[in-house]
Amino acid sequence: MPVRSGDTIFFSTPPVVRAWASAGGKKESEGPLAGAFDLLFPDASFQCGKWEKAESLLQQKCVARCLAAAGLDQDQIDLAFAGDLQAQCTASNYTMRALGAPYAGLYGACSTMAEGLALAACMAAAGYAGQALAFTSSHFCAAERQFRTPLDYGGKRTTTAQWTATAAGACLVSPGGAGAQGVPVRSVTFGRVQDYEVHDINNMGAAMMPAAVSTLCHHFADAGTRPSDYDVIFTGDLGRVGSELLHDQMRREGFALENHRDCGCLLYDVDAQQVQAGGSGAGCSAAVLCAHVLPRLLAGRWRRVLFLSTGALMSQTTYLQGESIPGIAHAVELAAPDTPAKEA
Repeated sequence: MPVRSGDTIFFSTPPVVRAWASAGGKKESEGPLAGAFDLLFPDASFQCGKWEKAESLLQQKCVARCLAAAGLDQDQIDLAFAGDLQAQCTASNYTMRALGAPYAGLYGACSTMAEGLALAACMAAAGYAGQALAFTSSHFCAAERQFRTPLDYGGKRTTTAQWTATAAGACLVSPGGAGAQGVPVRSVTFGRVQDYEVHDINNMGAAMMPAAVSTLCHHFADAGTRPSDYDVIFTGDLGRVGSELLHDQMRREGFALENHRDCGCLLYDVDAQQVQAGGSGAGCSAAVLCAHVLPRLLAGRWRRVLFLSTGALMSQTTYLQGESIPGIAHAVELAAPDTPAKEA
């Protein structure tokens, strides 16, 4: 049975990420991870003329690819966890309208992938779901219109700003045990809301960094581990600014993150692609997880990975009212299978 210690749930019989898929748009097709994506679409509108609908179509294609990889039909999904950055998570709602499976909607902002994956792992480990789906997405055009200004406005972006990914990631989680195949989920750590009074909507890295520190420290304390016990520690998505702040603060906490990588700095070539401080959006860490992290674990290139997704929990109304920006981060510990698969 799962065992809880502090903020972390440890799985004695780890559930497995059985299948996954990643999808991206034009910007992602020009980035360093382009060759690892399952699906890439040069037309961000999907020829439907509506950014919000286009994001849902991106999700649907990503989920369909994930289910095809698992050899499942949509009516075999026991429960889906999903969310996105749109108001009321409408991209996910419309995807689930088409999918027709039991659905628990989430809003964790950019932390949604780790949150959904953690919940799916808990449900699978407890025997409440044989096939649990976790997915999320973001869309540059939809997010800019909602949180900042319409693209036609042409506002200049600050150096601390990050580029919202047009991307999606989907994972299918099943119970572990004898014969289970996939990437084991060894533990999950649910984060606590942190607020260091950051008010700048164009500096999400600074707003989310304290939550990453909090979750990392709680996980290390609960697990009795240190950063060096993991091959890689991924955060998503602090970008360059937030990553530098994270390293500084973790040193103050007594930890050196020499094996840290940030999804917002991996998805794009930050120096060449004019993405300012890096990538962001719920789809950023989701796509990096499914295109980069899980395949390498499955192949045994890494043995133990800690994956965190970080989210800024403001709304388009609260920051206009002068509120600060709270942050949250959830962590999922992933491992290589006992018998690694051969890389394609």
